[in-house]
Amino acid sequence: MTTDTTAEAGRDFIRDIVQADLSSHKHNRIVTRFPPEPNGYLHIGHAKSIALNFGIAQEFGGQCNLRFDDTNPTKEEQEYIDSIQADVHWLGYDWGANLFYASDYFERLYDWAEGLIKAGYAYVDDQSQEEIRTSRGTLTEPGKNSPFRDRSVEENLDLFRRMKAGEFSNGARVLRAKIDMAAGNINLRDPVLYRILHAHHPRTGDKWSIYPSYDYAHGQSDAIEGITHSICTLEFEDHRPLYEWLLDKLPVPSKPRQYEMARLNLTYTLLSKRVLTQLVRDGHVSGWDDPRMPTIAGLKRRGVPPAAVREFIKRIGVAKANSVVDVGMLEFCIREELNRTALRRMAVLRPLKVVIENYPEGQVEEIEAINHPDNPEAGTRKIAFGRELYIERDDFMENPPKKFYRLSPGNEVRLRYAYFIKCTGVVKNDAGEIVELRATYDPSTKGGNAPDGRKVKATMHWLPAAQSKPAEIRIYNQLFANPSPNAADFAADLNPQSLEVLKDARVEPAIAESNSPDPVQFERQGYFVRDADSTPDRLVFNRAIGLRDTFAKEVGGKG
Repeated sequence: MTTDTTAEAGRDFIRDIVQADLSSHKHNRIVTRFPPEPNGYLHIGHAKSIALNFGIAQEFGGQCNLRFDDTNPTKEEQEYIDSIQADVHWLGYDWGANLFYASDYFERLYDWAEGLIKAGYAYVDDQSQEEIRTSRGTLTEPGKNSPFRDRSVEENLDLFRRMKAGEFSNGARVLRAKIDMAAGNINLRDPVLYRILHAHHPRTGDKWSIYPSYDYAHGQSDAIEGITHSICTLEFEDHRPLYEWLLDKLPVPSKPRQYEMARLNLTYTLLSKRVLTQLVRDGHVSGWDDPRMPTIAGLKRRGVPPAAVREFIKRIGVAKANSVVDVGMLEFCIREELNRTALRRMAVLRPLKVVIENYPEGQVEEIEAINHPDNPEAGTRKIAFGRELYIERDDFMENPPKKFYRLSPGNEVRLRYAYFIKCTGVVKNDAGEIVELRATYDPSTKGGNAPDGRKVKATMHWLPAAQSKPAEIRIYNQLFANPSPNAADFAADLNPQSLEVLKDARVEPAIAESNSPDPVQFERQGYFVRDADSTPDRLVFNRAIGLRDTFAKEVGGKG
């Protein structure tokens, strides 16, 4: 089932172009594509491209293809293909029957390459990769022609066919386009179209010993599929002349147009595939789906709703110039969506036991708690209340400073949904550490209000000691401590406090008994989701995002 995101659309220069093309009848139907290389997991930057391409297709009644540009078998795996499809679906989009691979077109691409050779637009070069690189020149100096540039058509065809037949070793020869080694755009200085690569391909097996370059396969795949608007990020702007040169020289069935947009850059975040791969390989994170990773799989495991990602993409818009977006905007969208949808529960992350000495021993009563303050249809639930409770350790201070309104000796507070309690004593161990509190409660304040009208300045969450369930809580923070981490030396910018694991937390039975994958709000703590590691015997929750200090305002307290 897919999500209708049409209403989420905003206006931008790409959509203006699409609308103009339809209005002028340049195109009668819009066809876009999302073309990932299956050599890693998708990240939030890809989510921007997914939302734009699929969103435009939905808004203008067109079609969006999912195409894997699988031209480098040494780095591509079925695992990545599967994860990419799952991520696109998770974001709320569907390609229907329009799933394609660049490898679907290998035969046609090869035939067209022979056509370039016959027309004098391509030649086989025997230079090494390093020789080709050094002879290409610089931004201020022209390149130098290859000594093999003037080979005859017959010799080039013979060598290219032998390359295909597997006669030569990796790197021995390449096929290059013959354009202009003095071109101001280095991408037009006889770019490589094919290279020899003896590697097993996930889809074509060992059929091919040569593989097309990305630049050669990409534009022609667009043309074969009838793509009308080929949308990419700004780093491909200098590749557009080559994209158009190839379309002009080949007998393609259509001529798509390439448009460039700004890529997504976030503070405290690196989206380089090289960096993300190294983070996983070097063990800085637990995997591609580690909740600290900016991958879509990581966002999902962290408990981020897909609607929040779509809203974030909508808010940042589509621009022509690169910029850096504050990660706080993403966090705001996550918090806003979860505040609207997440059910409320109580959890104590760092428990401190409280014994209510004037509460009858053995007595247990049920306290009614609401599931969502803004959604009455979400109903209520029951929480057991008894003599022994847990409160948050941070909610007690033996010697509090001024304006500390939570529990302290002699101070009275409200327990959420329950009673007023007052601390009457502190129990310490031999090391002088507080291990337990003694308190009294006022039976007349059930429901959290005093009949005599007296007020308290703090409302605290709590859990019953006997009925609550143990859980492990993982608090994830930013992976990098530097708002502008250095991709060249990213390890130096890693945040040593990016993960805190709390093994002694307690959660409501309602949480333990539910198998729902949906995030919930732990009141006063943030939004949490059950982790994939969780089992009935070992509950594990990840924090999706923290709360702003709004809880006290909602319940009328200040602590």
